[in-house]
Amino acid sequence: MPYADMGDIKCFYEVSTPTDPNASLLLFIGGTGSDLRVKPNIMDSPLAKQFTILAYDQRGLGQTRCPEGPYTMAQYADDAAALLTHLGWQSSNVYGVSFGGMVAQQLAIRHPDKVKKLVLACTSSGGIGTASYPLHDIHYLQGKDRFKFMMAISDTRCDDRWQRENIDKVEKAWSFFVAQRKDIIETEATMRSAYFQIEARKDHDTSKHLHKIRSKTFICGGRYDTLAPPSNLEVLNKGITDSTLSFYEGGHHFLIQDKNAIKDISAFLLDAE
Repeated sequence: MPYADMGDIKCFYEVSTPTDPNASLLLFIGGTGSDLRVKPNIMDSPLAKQFTILAYDQRGLGQTRCPEGPYTMAQYADDAAALLTHLGWQSSNVYGVSFGGMVAQQLAIRHPDKVKKLVLACTSSGGIGTASYPLHDIHYLQGKDRFKFMMAISDTRCDDRWQRENIDKVEKAWSFFVAQRKDIIETEATMRSAYFQIEARKDHDTSKHLHKIRSKTFICGGRYDTLAPPSNLEVLNKGITDSTLSFYEGGHHFLIQDKNAIKDISAFLLDAE
């Protein structure tokens, strides 16, 4: 399995094999708690056939080493830059989802020469009034209780009333969630690292530095998302000089709820202009 030794972490990563060997490079940065062992993931998406995708488990997550904490958003961004350097990628298109979108913003600000085009999905800049839902406030929730709470804040259409009226759908979604992670063993170290990620997320704030993002940027999100609400994406669009904003029929998981989203991301990245 491929690992990159990068300072205090040994980072696990995967690289896709697209149809075209000369396909454009694309760094993918996943969301809170992301783990490449959970399938399906970015490597199973249509983008993996169109781009040479580099995806990785962030510090303390998945199969990447769990270093001593706490962690900072700057570290997450520097990890991404170090991984690109490790693979000999001088620069790359970058696609960040949710927490990964926060890291992508930090990367574009701290290492602007590393980022070509930028895709920011269902994410926020932080700062007063523009932060994503404070997940640190619900860290005590575990198991099915957390799953149901996350379902409600991820999509306004799946609130408590809807869940009570659609118990079978909730149970089906919960069973799928559990099955995806059945072979992943949580340890004290991995749980601690997951907490460090939530704590770092709490301090994310690029709101006063968005103008430093020079990359052409595509911002996208779901109309029914309350985890990273539409108003937060509008702040990003206003702050980033060369950006466009699109909303889709879905919540925080709009990327799988509305097939037009991936099509538009692909078109944006492939556009030579």
